[in-house]
Amino acid sequence: MPERLTTAQRSANMAKIRSTNTKPEMAVRRMLHGAGFRYRLHDQRLPGKPDLVFPSRKKVVFVHGCFWHRHSCPAGQKVPSTNREFWQKKLSLNHERDTRQLDGLAQLGWIGFVVWECELKDPDEVLRALKRFLNSADGDA
Repeated sequence: MPERLTTAQRSANMAKIRSTNTKPEMAVRRMLHGAGFRYRLHDQRLPGKPDLVFPSRKKVVFVHGCFWHRHSCPAGQKVPSTNREFWQKKLSLNHERDTRQLDGLAQLGWIGFVVWECELKDPDEVLRALKRFLNSADGDA
């Protein structure tokens, strides 16, 4: 199938994709704030600039899009049909970077937790998991 967008159109579309304050991130922020948790946002001093930082607990939460971060769900396993080699490499490098960032946080004594975009279909379960994570001494969710 031929490419439907020009290079300039594709570039404009990609430029609109945000890395912070995404809809899934905002949903997690609202649910945690509503549950009484307070946090800092995108601390640049920590590996990966975690989406939510809980300094007193030394815990962080990342909210990942399934496609961009290679989740095991169907959305995370899709690869665009055009320019497949580029996308496979890019998405694989994203996944490797995520692993390095969680390892870097652990080396600094922080515990990380990832909320996947597809999990937000059941917000009650996500909130329960986050509460378990944030209230546990060792970060088990």
